[in-house]
Amino acid sequence: MNKAVKTTLAGSGVILLFLVGMGAYDVVSRLASGLGTAGRAKTAQGFDPASVSSTPPSNDKASEFAHSFLDMWSAGRLDSAADDTDVPHAAAPALRGYADGLRLKKVSFEHVRAAGPSSVTKGATKVTFDVTARVEGGTWKYPSAVAVRQSTNGVPAVHWNNSVLYPGLGDRDSLTAGPLPPGAVPAEVVAGDGTTDLSAFPSLRDIAATIRENAEPTGTDTGTGVAVVDRSQGKRVETLKFFSKGKPPVIRTTIDARLQAVAESAVKDRHLQGKPSGTVVLDWRNGHILAVAHTGDDGDIAIDGIKSPGSTMKIITSAALIDRAGLTPGSTAPCTAKVTANGQVFHNDPGVRADSGSTLARALAVSCNTSFIKEGFQHLVHDGDASALHDEAVNVFGMGSWSIGGGVATTDPSIPAGVQGGDQAAQFIGQGKVTATPLFMASVAATVRNTGFEQPVILPDQHQDTAPAPISARTAGYLRSMMRGVATGGTAAPRLGGLAGVGAKTGTAEEGDHTNGWLTAYDSRIAVAALVEGGSSGVDSAGYVVRPLLLGG
Repeated sequence: MNKAVKTTLAGSGVILLFLVGMGAYDVVSRLASGLGTAGRAKTAQGFDPASVSSTPPSNDKASEFAHSFLDMWSAGRLDSAADDTDVPHAAAPALRGYADGLRLKKVSFEHVRAAGPSSVTKGATKVTFDVTARVEGGTWKYPSAVAVRQSTNGVPAVHWNNSVLYPGLGDRDSLTAGPLPPGAVPAEVVAGDGTTDLSAFPSLRDIAATIRENAEPTGTDTGTGVAVVDRSQGKRVETLKFFSKGKPPVIRTTIDARLQAVAESAVKDRHLQGKPSGTVVLDWRNGHILAVAHTGDDGDIAIDGIKSPGSTMKIITSAALIDRAGLTPGSTAPCTAKVTANGQVFHNDPGVRADSGSTLARALAVSCNTSFIKEGFQHLVHDGDASALHDEAVNVFGMGSWSIGGGVATTDPSIPAGVQGGDQAAQFIGQGKVTATPLFMASVAATVRNTGFEQPVILPDQHQDTAPAPISARTAGYLRSMMRGVATGGTAAPRLGGLAGVGAKTGTAEEGDHTNGWLTAYDSRIAVAALVEGGSSGVDSAGYVVRPLLLGG
């Protein structure tokens, strides 16, 4: 514990006090005026806290008494100063804590003036003054005030609370001086380059604020000064005075500043006509979140926009058919005009032609609903148990409750294991009770491209969950060839057909009286997914978000 420098007393009853500047109060003359040591003892004994007068003391009386209190404080006679208050047992340790915490060398008071009745303490007179404190690291000056009240017998006392030490100081607050404690300087939440402030990006301001609150920064040179610390929380720190500024601590994230700038622009593409949109970009090799961008007034739909993912779910359905039914891209998967499952009739999107000779790869390329419902219902639903798609999503694609780091909350996807009725078929095309976010669908594409699941994170050292049964090289290879077909000659070709090494899947999901457009894709470096609420189709809405990100990746 740091201890205050003791004030030296020279001679009996003589206090040496050096006050700085014009208007400083002469302690020696005040002590000789009638409120000296003997008078103070009489005052401390005479104040009755159980019988406080509702009449404030006069300005002269309050000023005179405040001078006495401040004289004792500045002379280092802290117990005597405490005796001038209405609660000496609380004031004494607080005054000592002030001296210890600040490593106090000297404190003086100037411009002590009564200011009339207190607006805060009923029946008290406010006395203002200026404080000059020589503390560890420098000199700290600030204005302050006390409230002086009196008991019914006319004896005055300083009304004590911690704001006597510093205005607004709480009962559990303490002051410190010298090297500033962690938290005294707000951490900068930066991109992976170590310099770009995430708050510069509109979509990341809330995320940056959350990370700043919850993640541990690196760098300890916070500088020197005076700070207030909330002892009850142990975290809240407010800097009151800087003597020297250090380098702000930083929290480095996985965000790619260049890609984030592209994403911010992409979600506002003119083709979207202002529709709410969200996108997430991942480094598929390690799960690092490289960009998160969104528009709209309903929060961050990139990580929280929980919607039916439509035909992008056919990636997981295809994986389940390969892993659990032994199908291959060349397996027959007839595309009929309609199909009935559990009494519910399903159709294809407009423009999808019936093809009795369709393969699984072709069905994915043109996004034939009936192919996937028929094959899924035939191979993945057994004796009413339709949990195979759920199991594939959890075991192979890592679906679960992810923590991406820094306290940033995300909404979990859902593919229920116990669906019934028409939902048993609807799940295979990403409808019914199936929900997902762009974050999850970007991870699905990343798992295919990486031949393995890497849980998305926004802090590079964040724990990453693993998938119980990693995707096999055979299944990943089949899916990559099928998704490449979607990009080159299928539903994603109008936006992605000319881009090298791209695999993709579009989706259009029905929601109430409108549809939402989806697209997820990967290239040689990134995986990306986008959602546009109100998009008429995936390629003609989300496609305009995904393309520039692949070009910029």
